[in-house]
Amino acid sequence: MPARCLALCLLLAAAAAGAAQPVTLALNWKAQPELGGFYQALAAGHYADAGLDVAIRLGGPQINNRPLLPTGRVDFLIGTNLLTAFDAAKQRIPTRVVAAMLQKDPQCLLSHADGPHATWDDLKRAPLLMGAPGRHSFFLWLESQHGFRRALLRPYNHSLAPFLVNKDWAVQGYVTAEPERIVEAGAPEPRVFLLADNGWGSYSTVLETRQELIDRQPGLVQAFVDASVLGWVEYLYGDRSDADRLILRDNRDMSQSQIDASVAMMRRRGLVDSGLALEQGIGAIDARRVGEFYRSMVDSGLFSEGDLDPADAFTTRFVNRGAGLARKAELLAADE
Repeated sequence: MPARCLALCLLLAAAAAGAAQPVTLALNWKAQPELGGFYQALAAGHYADAGLDVAIRLGGPQINNRPLLPTGRVDFLIGTNLLTAFDAAKQRIPTRVVAAMLQKDPQCLLSHADGPHATWDDLKRAPLLMGAPGRHSFFLWLESQHGFRRALLRPYNHSLAPFLVNKDWAVQGYVTAEPERIVEAGAPEPRVFLLADNGWGSYSTVLETRQELIDRQPGLVQAFVDASVLGWVEYLYGDRSDADRLILRDNRDMSQSQIDASVAMMRRRGLVDSGLALEQGIGAIDARRVGEFYRSMVDSGLFSEGDLDPADAFTTRFVNRGAGLARKAELLAADE
């Protein structure tokens, strides 16, 4: 029997005996619908059914959970995109991405519905509100690959007030959050330009773990990935009410209307379930796409040639297996 199958059988046997394996998942932000699949897997008992006793450790603006993964204080970590995984590989930190829950990065640029900037090319002439992390990451790609100008950058502290009063300005945002916030502020629904639709090839909400856990407990990793994928399928296409209650419990700044709008946008834009995921299951990873994204980051100056082998940043060992597809078909058929 292959080692992975044996380890998975041992996990299931432990669950049947009532001895679940403790596992900690560290988030990259506060509880939100962009992490809803993990909450669904917890609320629906999918982790428990897989023999896992999962605890979720929250992230936030003043919380950096990343150092906890290589030191063994958490077992899994959510990464915002592939850049942090590349940086870990560059530093020879023994962690890897094992699933990519969002096929499209929700990062976007927004302009006013009644403003002068109606196309992607128009945005290159707009004063652009952007925070420091964006200036040092995807803006380098916007600058080198698309001709955006650094002189037009404006500081952004996540207050939409400057954008709302300047019709000719643009602002960075998440397609699942800022459009709804702008509407709630009384403005028309903005024009949205998803970076992923304009060549930004990174996955988002990537699930990372330690190489040591992959080597020693592959069954645990597989069980966690499969249960998480099932959670995502049900969060998108099934009854997510219990998961939403957990999100609202863990994040008092979140509202049900915000959750509903975010989930609708995830489905509308195919953030989770699109591309390779349609055929091989949510969480799918295309190795060629990862390599192409890395090369574009080298061209943009975020990395230098030879800094790392992008293959060291991820593995497809636990995905691309069709997990969750049968459950998705079942839910969609029931909805007809």
